[in-house]
Amino acid sequence: MDLIRDLLIEIEDGKSVYELITQEIADILDIPDATTLPKEDVSRVEGHLKMLADAKFISLKPFGGGYWKIEDITWAGHDFIDSVRDPEIWKKTKEGASKAGGFSAELLKDLAKGLLKTQIEKHTGIKLGN
Repeated sequence: MDLIRDLLIEIEDGKSVYELITQEIADILDIPDATTLPKEDVSRVEGHLKMLADAKFISLKPFGGGYWKIEDITWAGHDFIDSVRDPEIWKKTKEGASKAGGFSAELLKDLAKGLLKTQIEKHTGIKLGN
């Protein structure tokens, strides 16, 4: 889930293209100046970008040759990022999910929102509704 969060924050910060090319592919395509990654990293990032698209957090368009275009972040993607942006909230969210023995993106978002709500109430003294 750390990679999901990191990717979303990168995308929100303006990253719109991922060049995920192994050295083998760069050699085949004769791209001498390509920034390459180990095959495991390429597979991992591609898989997580696909998960973000499947969860409807981003709109994703794959191009050939290891290029992935992020078209936009959806409302759900922004909602998730806003829930887990704070490093301390993210740490507590992961701890809570770990103690529960499992998690989904929706559960993580709900847990993070609950932690944010508690933090807001603590610092403002204002009780937020359910």
